[in-house]
Amino acid sequence: MYNNFYFWNTKSFLLLQEGYCRNIGDSTMKNKRPFLIYILLILVFFLSMSAILGGGALTIDPSGTMLGMPLEMLRHSPFSDFLIPGLFLLVVLGTVPLITFYGLIRKPQSDFAEKFNLDKDQHWSHTFSYYTGLMLILWIDFEVMFLRSVHMLHLLYSLLGIAIVILSQMPGVKEYYRRHG
Repeated sequence: MYNNFYFWNTKSFLLLQEGYCRNIGDSTMKNKRPFLIYILLILVFFLSMSAILGGGALTIDPSGTMLGMPLEMLRHSPFSDFLIPGLFLLVVLGTVPLITFYGLIRKPQSDFAEKFNLDKDQHWSHTFSYYTGLMLILWIDFEVMFLRSVHMLHLLYSLLGIAIVILSQMPGVKEYYRRHG
């Protein structure tokens, strides 16, 4: 019995060391998620939820009254109401980051997403997290330009975008999402 136990443990150790012992989601002991990925996940999820709520409210009520935003705010923008900005928030900064969040967790294959992945060495969700940070920074820049004023939320969401971009480019994060093979 002792020999069988020793043999089983030795064999398990060797299989684990060679990367054969896999759990659900293709995770191995040597492929453990770095801590910074959890921070990236929280930030992407937070952005997604806030953009879905804000974009949804602006899409439902393009006058902005539901969020206490008067149409006068748009006087220097090309928009007459909040419908187009609301749809952009809902889809580009809400739904896409939510899909990205799922991809960062599960690493599923997606031929459609791969068409937009400019970094073929990385999983599409990693590249999309980078895109998400850039899109948020651009969104805030345009918002400030159109509103011709800066609010505390602009600063916070700019920092959120910068943090997402930086975290997505950290070596441990990049290595975790690098394609092997």
